[in-house]
Amino acid sequence: MKASELIAGDYNPYYKTYIDKIGDSELLSTLEKQMNNFPNFMNSIPQDKLQYAYAEGKWTILEALQHIIDTERVFQYRALRFSRKDPTPLPGFDQDVFVPESGANNKSIASIIEEYKAVRASTLSLFSSFDDDVLRLVGTASNSPMSVAAIGFITCGHQRHHRDIIRERYL
Repeated sequence: MKASELIAGDYNPYYKTYIDKIGDSELLSTLEKQMNNFPNFMNSIPQDKLQYAYAEGKWTILEALQHIIDTERVFQYRALRFSRKDPTPLPGFDQDVFVPESGANNKSIASIIEEYKAVRASTLSLFSSFDDDVLRLVGTASNSPMSVAAIGFITCGHQRHHRDIIRERYL
C-alpha cells in the first residue's frame, strides 16, 4: 500500500506532518529501508553528542532515539489491536512521562541500535502479515480514528521527523 491510498478518516490531521515526511512511498519497502538505514545514522552520531540536549528541558539524542523506539512499540500494539478488530478505544500515551523513565542516558548506542532493530523487525513482521483489507481496518486511539495502514506510515514518518530534528538541532 502507498501513502496516497490513505483516505480521510484514516488518521487525525495532527499526524499529517509525519505522513507527509515520507511522500508517496510504499509501506513495507519504507519500513524495510528504514530498518537498514537508521542504524547507520545512529552509529554515525559522535559519542560526545549522545547525551547532548540543544536547550534546557529538551531531550538528549539518546532520549530522542529511545522515544522513537517506544513510540513504535505503542503504535505496533495499536496496529495489532485494530487488525484483530478489537473495538476498544485505546488511550494515548504521555511521551513526557515515558522519556525520563526510559533510562536512555544510561544505555549505550549499541544497545539502542539493537533494540531498534528488534522492534523494527517485529513491526515489519507484523505489517507483512496484513493484506489490504486489514490495512484498511480502523480503530480509535487517542480519541481519534486511525487505520492500520496509517499507523504504519505514521511510524515511518515519526522516525524521519526525529532524525531530521537530530540532524538540524543536535549535530
